[in-house]
Amino acid sequence: MKIKSLSLILLVALIGISLGGCGCFWQHMKGETPPPAAEPAKVAPPEQKVEVPVAVAALKDINFDFDKYAIRDADAAILKENMKWFQAKANAGKKVRIEGHCDERGTVEYNLVLGQKRADSAKNFLVNLGADGRLLETVSYGKEKPVDPGHNEAAWAKNRRAHFLALQ
Repeated sequence: MKIKSLSLILLVALIGISLGGCGCFWQHMKGETPPPAAEPAKVAPPEQKVEVPVAVAALKDINFDFDKYAIRDADAAILKENMKWFQAKANAGKKVRIEGHCDERGTVEYNLVLGQKRADSAKNFLVNLGADGRLLETVSYGKEKPVDPGHNEAAWAKNRRAHFLALQ
């Protein structure tokens, strides 16, 4: 008899401990209701116009010296030529993305910052020439998108650039 009553006590204690750990049991005991089921997924909003970058032959890239973001004289002349594209009536109101790029040397973080400084430098130069700064956006790709995959000075010189893309 002692064994049966001890087994019964142990069984009741085990059930109590099992149910006590269940949040549903305590919720039910307090008279609480479970949270409502998640709402069904909503219909996606209508598609917004996505700006697609397009390379424009009239907009030439400029290059930079190693570890620099200053505009060189030869590249200033290129930016002045690019300015003619901005002033053309056919291009009025068109947005342009200026991408800053670096060569493969240096850390990812360092090159992202340097690429941004290069893109901003090109943008500021164009704004000083009269371009609408609201139509120019900048982005840095650091060393992630080299134009020349080589591992020498000639390739690195090509990769240190600001690249221009019209957004349509």
